[in-house]
Amino acid sequence: MAEKFIKAELDPRTMPDGEGSERDMLLGFLRWHRETLRLKCSGLEPAQLAARAVPPSTMSLLGLVRHLAEVEHGWFRRGLSGMDVPYLYCSKAEPNADFDGAIPDPDCVAEGWRTWEDAAEFADRLIAEAPSLEAVSMPNRYKPGHRLTLRWVAFHMIEEYAQHNGHADLLRERIDGRIGL
Repeated sequence: MAEKFIKAELDPRTMPDGEGSERDMLLGFLRWHRETLRLKCSGLEPAQLAARAVPPSTMSLLGLVRHLAEVEHGWFRRGLSGMDVPYLYCSKAEPNADFDGAIPDPDCVAEGWRTWEDAAEFADRLIAEAPSLEAVSMPNRYKPGHRLTLRWVAFHMIEEYAQHNGHADLLRERIDGRIGL
């Protein structure tokens, strides 16, 4: 069993600076939340990562990794970059494949982490290299005739991670009792 409570002094994350550019803060908080997810998953075996800890939900820690890879891929690669690339896991026929396909197999776990890391690296490069946070945009599917900027998408991703890190807290505590980071 993992240590029940991870102490703050053992926290490997770096808090983003309180000063600096908006771009640096967005990247810093996005990285903070990604590292939080990684911490919630650390030290677990494939069966624990794939465990559906709150039946009847199909949500698992591995499912969250795959889901967040899908979300980053969708917003940054498909949406903002306009790349005509397939979805990673989900389709119209299998809209929940990110969670449903999260099985307790070492290859599935390794593939999930690689895919998530690739999606995050692409997003970080796009945010870092864009001429401005307004220069890159995509059609707004929520408000036809308007656009969503890179700034909006970056803030939305921080919100997405914050929401799912809350889920990860509960899943991890249910798996082995670990709370905290």
